[in-house]
Amino acid sequence: MKSSLFRTAFLDTVPVMTGYLFLGFGFGIALEQAGYGLIWAAAMSLFIYAGSMQYVAIGLLSSGAGLLTAAMTTFLVNARHLFYGISMVDAYKGAGKKKPYLIFALTDETYSLVTHIPQGVNRHGYCLLVSVLDQLYWVAGSVVGSLAGSLLPVNLEGIDFVLTALFVTIFVEQWLTTKNHIPALTGLGVTAVCLLLFGPQIFLIPSMLAIAALLTILGKTGRRENHD
Repeated sequence: MKSSLFRTAFLDTVPVMTGYLFLGFGFGIALEQAGYGLIWAAAMSLFIYAGSMQYVAIGLLSSGAGLLTAAMTTFLVNARHLFYGISMVDAYKGAGKKKPYLIFALTDETYSLVTHIPQGVNRHGYCLLVSVLDQLYWVAGSVVGSLAGSLLPVNLEGIDFVLTALFVTIFVEQWLTTKNHIPALTGLGVTAVCLLLFGPQIFLIPSMLAIAALLTILGKTGRRENHD
């Protein structure tokens, strides 16, 4: 039973593995080029584990940014995880000792998998395996990238686009596998409006708050209609 659960989780995370190994590799290289070696790459991927924020952190470290700047930047970059967490409150109930790690390891890609759990598998066991495997992929990519960066001359031009490409891939996959496109269209529309109104520097928080409010209203309306 356990081997079957592991096989299911592993096969489901293979697409994430391909992306995380490449993204982590790029992060490790960029970190090494900024003067921070293997230990930094491994520690950041183990204890921060925040994909895009780790890329941003390279610039913060290199520029000697203060604690307040780092905290605000982290909040802005990772604000979307507040809403991921809220949506998983019921799903993670009863997870016991697994729960703290499940919360910590809830990345974008992990979230996309644990919100579509296959039928007939242990929910919390599946979520834990997916979370652990995804982080292992990221750590492995980061470590290998750091080693490669220390040994090989690498041209980093364009490497920061890989995160954008991954988010686009996730969006397309969700669009193709989900019949209800209202949340996706809501996210796109609200984000575009907030970008125009507030500008690229501060649009993230207003857009996330507006998206959460609209989806909450739409969700309540849908449940009321189904009940009636």
